[in-house]
Amino acid sequence: MTGFIDLLPVDRGSRVHMGELIVRLSAPELVAQRGQADAAVQSAEAKLASDQGTYLHLVDAAKTPGVVAGNDLLIAEHTARADSAEVEAARDGLRTTTQLESYLEIRAPFDGVVTSRNMHPGALVGPAAGQPGAEPIVRIVDVARLRLVVPVPEAYVGSIATGPEVGFTVPAYPDRTFSAPVARIAHDVDQRTRTMAVELDVRNSDGRLTPGTFANVEWPVERDYPTLFVPSAAITTDLQRTFVIRVQNGRANWVDVTTGVTANGDTEVFGNLQPGDLVIRNATDAVRPNSSVRVQDAPVTEPGTGVPVHH
Repeated sequence: MTGFIDLLPVDRGSRVHMGELIVRLSAPELVAQRGQADAAVQSAEAKLASDQGTYLHLVDAAKTPGVVAGNDLLIAEHTARADSAEVEAARDGLRTTTQLESYLEIRAPFDGVVTSRNMHPGALVGPAAGQPGAEPIVRIVDVARLRLVVPVPEAYVGSIATGPEVGFTVPAYPDRTFSAPVARIAHDVDQRTRTMAVELDVRNSDGRLTPGTFANVEWPVERDYPTLFVPSAAITTDLQRTFVIRVQNGRANWVDVTTGVTANGDTEVFGNLQPGDLVIRNATDAVRPNSSVRVQDAPVTEPGTGVPVHH
């Protein structure tokens, strides 16, 4: 049912508390319906009182044999019962209308902040059926507790568990790192993005963080078994295979690898490699398999001198 905004005491930026009056509406049609329902109750109650009086009078008279026919007494009793049912139906209608009237006062369902106000007193509002006035009157956001939704790539979902704290930053505070625990895991990879939604529960009691903000998340990636890392530049491709170039006995050997995570300039690799294997740091497919390679340690700087030395 449509109505008009009678009172709207909040505006964008207002802080509201649960139960606080946000909007009061007026609906003339609903007022008319309540008047009709109230009149129907009164009419039904008056008819019930009259027919019950008649029935009780007949019951009294029936105590004298032959004064009242038994059929008349039975009809009067049925009439009183029907009137009683009509009274209950009329009262139900009145209760329904009264319940609808209670919706004319809209109160805040929780503590929060009004983030938008789309209408003003006097505006016509109604059910969301596409007509003018169907948009939300106001929007309230609970800023004390936020959800940070992280689309985690499917390659990293294997070790995720609820509980651990995860760090993140936002553009508004680039020099500050916030943290929040992993609260919910979707356990379902989105077919379009090949990511899985993981939610963090962010406590924002001071209101610093703003809903809708993008965040950079420092996502912890762990394996439950040891893996190998090589410098990212040591991985190369010839458009058919991805590999590193291992050096054994002075000879180059291409080793096919599958890459994992990258951190601090190193990349995780899976393939026929062992800890301690020598690989070419800046690999290129110009170094052909079985080519002769001379191994030279990378220079390091002598502490305090800036002079490169070789070990």
